[in-house]
Amino acid sequence: MKSLHLLRHAKSSWQDDNLADFDRPLNKRGTRDAPRMGNALRHWLEPVSINASPARRAQLTLQGLCEGWPELNAIPHYATDELYTFSCNDLLGWLAEQPATVGERFLIGHNPALTELVNWLCPATPLENLPTAGYVQLSLAIDNWSALEPACGEIARSLWPKQLQ
Repeated sequence: MKSLHLLRHAKSSWQDDNLADFDRPLNKRGTRDAPRMGNALRHWLEPVSINASPARRAQLTLQGLCEGWPELNAIPHYATDELYTFSCNDLLGWLAEQPATVGERFLIGHNPALTELVNWLCPATPLENLPTAGYVQLSLAIDNWSALEPACGEIARSLWPKQLQ
């Protein structure tokens, strides 16, 4: 059994038309939501290493998550080039290469890749859209990451920023 934690980056800013997609920062809502999600998740989860897209908005989301979940600061996190993708297939390829000894992965990435990944792994409970700063935990009925296949998972938990007080 494997566990996969997915968090879409927090709401990004489109204010500067001259910025490349990779360089977009968070907007006010994103800056507010990332620490709030960290604070909420720390009540459910043990601190875990996070692999995040190297895009600025994903890195700022990770930073905000650590603000709200201070215990994360003691654990190494990784900017993972392969996670700057909008393709579910790219995510599946990266996950399939993870060592079998690793029981869980926590990713911060982008849509539509994350929503499509959830729906590929858990078609019995389709997700219309993983919102910005939205979190979902999947339980995967596999022993090796390379064994990922359609419908091998189920949604164990989910949390959206709108659900927070």
